[in-house]
This record gives sequence, structure tokens and C-alpha cells, in this order.
Amino acid sequence: MNKTSLPATRRTGGSAESRSKLFYRIQEVAEITGVKPYILRYWEREFRQLSPQKDKNDQRRYRRPDIDLILDIKDLLYAQKFTIAGARKRIRAQRSKGNGKRSPDASTHRSTLRGIRAELHDLMNLLKV
Repeated sequence: MNKTSLPATRRTGGSAESRSKLFYRIQEVAEITGVKPYILRYWEREFRQLSPQKDKNDQRRYRRPDIDLILDIKDLLYAQKFTIAGARKRIRAQRSKGNGKRSPDASTHRSTLRGIRAELHDLMNLLKV
């Protein structure tokens, strides 16, 4: 997706300090993306791919991939004039093709776990000798 609608410093999270953060609170994400917090909360309900973790105090903890997804959604809705349903469909299609930044899906996790399991079995067999 084209993220040129925001200045580079806004897209990367501002200062070097904020770029190195693992988690961002909703207000920080609102400042980085230019999207108001109530819109971010609404998008969480509309786009299941956008689901930030919550800490023990029930505060949202966004990661860099969440921010990238927000910028993609913002581009689709505001710049390309997609509807919510159209943007949802486009993001789903892009992620299924692997074009978007995304975390591995369940099948990738399964294959990784199978490989780890096989290696553990090999190690156990070596240790039995």
C-alpha cells in the first residue's frame, strides 16, 4: 500500500526513540497515523486483522505491524475512497496473497511446529544413545 499520505517521520513513529519501541498506546498511534482514537477503536471492530494486545490494565498495546495495517486501512478508506466492506475485502485478499505485512498464519505455524517437533525427536534419539 502507498503510505505517502503521511510525512516519513509520522510513518516511522517520529524520533529514533519512538521507532525502537515495541508497543505503542492508542494516543501515540493516533498521533503517528493521524487517526483519532475513537476511529481506531471502531476499526478494531470492523477489521479483525487489527487486534492489538491489551495489557493487565486493559490498555491497548499496538505493535509496528498494527500501525502499518492502520496506515493501509487509512489509505484505502480516505485516499482510495473504498467503503469499509471494500477495504476489508482488499486487505483480506492482499494478506492471503502475502502482499501485506502480516504475521504468519495458522498453516505456517503448524509447519514450523512440525519441523521443531521433528528436530526434538531427533535430539531425543541422539540423547538415548
